[in-house]
Amino acid sequence: MRRTAIALGAFAMAVPLAACGVVDGIGDDGSSASPKKGDDITVGLLLPEKENSRYEKFDYPIIDKKVAELTNDKGRVEYANAEQDAARQSAQLDQMVADKVDVVLLDAVDAKAIAGSVRKAKEAGIPVIAYDRLAQGPIDAYISFDNELVGQVQGRALVEALGPGAESRKIVMMNGSVTDPNAAQFKAGALSELEGKVIIAKRFDTTDWRPENAKANMERAITAVGLDNIAGVYSANDGMAGAIISALKETGATKLPPVTGQDAELDAVQRIVSGDQFMSVYKSYAQEANAAAQMAVAKVQGRSIEFDALTRDKVDSPTKKNIPAQLVPVVALTKKNIEETVVQEGFYTVKQICTSKFKADCSAIGLN
Repeated sequence: MRRTAIALGAFAMAVPLAACGVVDGIGDDGSSASPKKGDDITVGLLLPEKENSRYEKFDYPIIDKKVAELTNDKGRVEYANAEQDAARQSAQLDQMVADKVDVVLLDAVDAKAIAGSVRKAKEAGIPVIAYDRLAQGPIDAYISFDNELVGQVQGRALVEALGPGAESRKIVMMNGSVTDPNAAQFKAGALSELEGKVIIAKRFDTTDWRPENAKANMERAITAVGLDNIAGVYSANDGMAGAIISALKETGATKLPPVTGQDAELDAVQRIVSGDQFMSVYKSYAQEANAAAQMAVAKVQGRSIEFDALTRDKVDSPTKKNIPAQLVPVVALTKKNIEETVVQEGFYTVKQICTSKFKADCSAIGLN
């Protein structure tokens, strides 16, 4: 999915952004399933992995709670995590079809590999809503963050951190997994801000988003480019950022270059406080997860007006065009706005962030 650049609005007043998908591919003519049920419904939830703490800590419990709230405690969530195994996730979706769940929220490990199982669900009359990652096949709707904007925010922040003369300075670009369609969107957004403004000395696509793979890639980059020649690192997420920072420190970096991230993981927020990591991208998982639960319940109960109100955007996948969607905006997270983002939204408390190791750093930025 490619999108036109959109300016980031005020965080507190963030609303879904309009989108126009232009990914080429063959359209899927499957009609949307719209079963009608009451509150006694089952929502299947398939999440991709546990390396990123967000899925177990935020997405699942928020969706579970919201489904119960929307169905007067009569609805339930059937949950499975694929732990980064595409074949396992296909089997999990097939099992949910066999169990006759009413609707599925799917965060795909491999967007292309899952298409066959999505088709089986469709044939069984079970709507599938792509959650966080745009899966292929005849999905009924999509909800995620504005992924190209994520990359743009990261790339822009890195260029600004490098300051005057950035165009002559070298960076390393650590992208995500090629099996994750979001990674391609992050990369496209970042490149729109980086190309022509910095020298991308080395770039990598990191297998399965695994931090250990990012660390090995970074070690290769340090050998090829030279530690003192690396002025900054574009890291697509926080897990990889932590591994990249470890690689830099272990090879003798006394002053760390600016390193980007995404997801506002607790240890990343602490690295930002201490100055080890320059920035992350804060995404309101509560907003995404609550809206996903609302979409799932409205879809299975046949409430088209509510469903349409939640899916005012449109995106294209390689197998289907004009998919109803909601794209949630994001915000750059730096030392300057930790309190008004992750703290105010209840993501973390000051106490969780400012442990004894980080108390002095927290005080230095007025986080008390």
